Parts: sequence; C-alpha cells; structure tokens
Amino acid sequence: MKKILGMLALLAAPLVSQAIEEPAYTVERTGTEMEIRAYAPYVVAEVVVQGTADEASSQAFSMLAGYIFGKNRGERKMAMTAPVTQTAEPVKMAMTAPVTQTAAEGGGYRVQFVLPKSVTLATAPEPTDARVKLREVPASRVAVIRYSGLWSQANQDEHLAQLEAALKAEGQTWTGEPMLSRYNPPWTPWFMRRNEIWLRLP
Repeated sequence: MKKILGMLALLAAPLVSQAIEEPAYTVERTGTEMEIRAYAPYVVAEVVVQGTADEASSQAFSMLAGYIFGKNRGERKMAMTAPVTQTAEPVKMAMTAPVTQTAAEGGGYRVQFVLPKSVTLATAPEPTDARVKLREVPASRVAVIRYSGLWSQANQDEHLAQLEAALKAEGQTWTGEPMLSRYNPPWTPWFMRRNEIWLRLP
C-alpha cells in the first residue's frame, strides 16, 4: 500500500507543485485549530446555481472555466488561480397574499473563481454568459481551518465543527455562511488535497 501511495504522489507532484496564484493576505495569528487571516480586496467571477452542493459545483465550474478560458468579450484567456470557493446562499422569503403564505426566491450556492491580481474590476473582460457576474470582494478578516481528504459533506461538517468550537472557546463571533475553499483540481489524490473552510469575522 505504501508503495502504491508513493507512486500516486509522484504522478501528482507536477500537478500540485506549480505555484498557483492566490489572493493576497497576511496571517494575524496561527493556533492549533485555526488561522486568522486578513485578506486584501480581490476580484472574482461568480455564479449562483441551484441543486445539491455537488451539482452546483459541477455546473458552476463549467460556466466559470468557460469565462476564464475565453468565453468573454475579446476572447481573453486568464490563468487559473486558487481557491475555488463555494458558499450556500440563504433562501430569501417573500411575503405574498394572504400573509400566511410564503414563496422561496433565490437560494442555492454561490461559486467563485478568483481572478489574477493583474485583473481589476475595470479591466476584467465582460462575460458573454449572462449568468457569470464580476465582483470585487472587499478586504476582510477570516478564521480558517485547513484539512485534506475527500470533498465529502461529512469531512466538511467535521472540520466546520472544529473551527466553530475553536472560535467559541475564544468568545469570538462570525458572520455569514461558511465558505468552502478548494485549491486542487478534482484529479488530485485525496491525501494531497488542500481544503479550507473560512468563517468571516466582524
């Protein structure tokens, strides 16, 4: 088994050893369960899609990859960066008549590709797919837990619980939904994947 794992690692090394651009941040402090980071503003291409988390991820990836690989006005190609983020969108409830009825509007998952640092909101090419939107993410502070393994709900839930427990132990609050951040392509062996969960700090 060790020999097989070693061979897989060698095969995957060229895929994960290359330096992939990430948004600029500074580490404020590192603990046993989490890291506190301060991110500078960065620009993303994003879509909001319906379905399960896996379905949303697959649908969104094809739309966003199309944008950075030339499906835009000017057919400009951009380098792939990391991470690809995914956040659950709360369902917006709108009151209807009579007031005892409600209707769901929105919801789903917001998936983002971070654009290269050389691309600003003003210089980013316009998407030709109307579902793809461009947005600047403002400067923010986030609590982060890093882990490897499969992109499973169980793995995500386990590490989210650890991150939340670490923050609660410090009396720290957070805002919004957890953001799942993936740094590797899907063919990367599970034991070499870098996964993170971010919680935004006030």
